[in-house]
Amino acid sequence: MDKIEEVLTRGVDKIYPSREALKKVLLSGKKLKLYQGFDPTGDKLHIGHMVGLRKLAAWQALGHHVIFLIGDGTGQAGDPSGKTKAREKFFTTDELRQNATDYAKQAKKIIRFDGENPVEILYNGDWLNSLTTPDILKIAGHFSWQQLGERDLFRERIKRGETLNFRESMYPLLQAYDSVEMDVDLEVGGSDQTFNMLCGRSLMKSMLKKEKFVMTTPLLVDKTGRKIGKTEDNAIALDDRPEDLFGKIMAFPDEVIAQCFECLTTVSMEKVQTVRKALKAGENPMIYKKELAFKIVSDLHDTTSAQVAQDAFSNTFQKKEIPNKMQEVKCKTGDLLSEILVKNKILSSKGEWRRLILGKAVHDLEKKQNITNTDFKVLEDLTLKIGKRKFIKLLI
Repeated sequence: MDKIEEVLTRGVDKIYPSREALKKVLLSGKKLKLYQGFDPTGDKLHIGHMVGLRKLAAWQALGHHVIFLIGDGTGQAGDPSGKTKAREKFFTTDELRQNATDYAKQAKKIIRFDGENPVEILYNGDWLNSLTTPDILKIAGHFSWQQLGERDLFRERIKRGETLNFRESMYPLLQAYDSVEMDVDLEVGGSDQTFNMLCGRSLMKSMLKKEKFVMTTPLLVDKTGRKIGKTEDNAIALDDRPEDLFGKIMAFPDEVIAQCFECLTTVSMEKVQTVRKALKAGENPMIYKKELAFKIVSDLHDTTSAQVAQDAFSNTFQKKEIPNKMQEVKCKTGDLLSEILVKNKILSSKGEWRRLILGKAVHDLEKKQNITNTDFKVLEDLTLKIGKRKFIKLLI
């Protein structure tokens, strides 16, 4: 009973049609088939994905059939969720499959793909790419234009005069068909996926006459209130170096510390409530944030790496020291600094570079001055501090 109650409440935003209905099914002893989809529009799973992976792991531990679905089919349409503008680039099947090469390797830090009751890996391109014109028309026939037009995101774009690419508007239908093809009982996903997942619930009723439950998980936000993920160029990769991971978690806003203990770790809910009460009472959030960072780095790497990362953070950022060791990157005279940093995955995009430059967050430690030119070219060796946590040496 306690385990069922926890899987229905911990790190959960909402359950459709209701928590009570799903609880009744679980108490009957039925084992469910459930899934979460991950579109490989980037080659990294990030800390936002970890919320769903923790939930999948909890379902797996209870003996249910969990599917880790790689969206190399839906990824071609381009998920519009959370995007205020139309995509500038759409991915091909080959590009998406290539991006997903290491997804299982990254995800196995949280879920098991072997042993007893292993998580199953599927690719939705295997069935979506095989749909014929009559198949697609049949799926579309179960939806009205009014249904799709009800989506807040679509209405907001149209109101602002932004492009609404019809290719993106097809995304919810394709995701909905995943549920039908796999004949699942439950879909898990972030709260920003609610519309897409409810389309799947609707299609299951229409095509299979079957009830599908939907479980949404809360979104993690950074200190500016933006969702942590690929869309906002602030993703924290699950395979980031321990020191980088530790530092990025330490940059989380104080308000989400308790939520992160609940959604990203396996500590007891009693511990979560203790943290929540302590922070509400005014205790120093730094204590709990360090504990959170240590726990996450330990889970994604190991305890030794977490200790090294914690010591490095303390020496570098709390004591304001420049680290003795830092990442070194080789480049050629005249190379654009922005391209070097993006190519070597120090920054996720040129968009992130521009925000850092405008925020005066790229500092030349040798000359003790900020770099303010977005087209800055490297003409000599540089030692840089980027943002609050990254130290880089550029060697000609």
